[in-house]
Amino acid sequence: MLIQCGAMPLTLAIIYVMASFRYPVDYLTVAVVQGLLAAFLTWKLALAGWWRAIQLLFPLAVLTALALQLPSWLFGAAFLLLLGWYWSTFRTQVPYYPSGPAVWDAVRQLLPADRPPRVIDIGSGLGGLVMYLSRTRPDAVVAGIELAPLPFLYSWLRAKLAGGRAQFLLGDYEKLDFSRYDLVFAYLSPAAMPGLWRKVSAEMRPGAMLASYEFIVPERSPDRIVHATEGDVPLYIWYF
Repeated sequence: MLIQCGAMPLTLAIIYVMASFRYPVDYLTVAVVQGLLAAFLTWKLALAGWWRAIQLLFPLAVLTALALQLPSWLFGAAFLLLLGWYWSTFRTQVPYYPSGPAVWDAVRQLLPADRPPRVIDIGSGLGGLVMYLSRTRPDAVVAGIELAPLPFLYSWLRAKLAGGRAQFLLGDYEKLDFSRYDLVFAYLSPAAMPGLWRKVSAEMRPGAMLASYEFIVPERSPDRIVHATEGDVPLYIWYF
């Protein structure tokens, strides 16, 4: 929104010059100019490429919504849906990153076979990993913790309907005691990894494992790297 606001004075200036030269100007022209300027500012600020597309299309999306005369409650509903889905992403800097079955099975193979392991998926999203491990290792105690309300509610309902041993918690993994677990699985973001490493270093007991999909810990090289997916995105393992 700040980038769109920053582009607006430039848009007004360009539209004024175009009108001065009697160039036909309509709302579509304004939206295109605004989008191009916002995308240019995004590029200059070195944001991710997909942000440029968002900034380019945002004014056109607003113009389309106005033309369709959508009811105001629809925007409120969309806001509440996104709020429930992403919740505190602005604070944690961890967006929704789903893993897949190949990664889940790679994690399963890490579990000790001689005893019932205790596993926690921090940022469990829709609960895919937790549900998979609870099916394939029924002896294991598998839980997931999620901060965003809607993904938590979805995964909690899945577990209730399935009737297995999968457990889901609503909250921040920072409040968990990692010494209770044999394996901690994380699919977070680069911004969250230094804080996660400080926590696991202080709390995880000897013989436990940290498994992080895609993102590494800057402070220490992984003890093992598993290539579970065709895209060659690694699963990093640290032993304690």
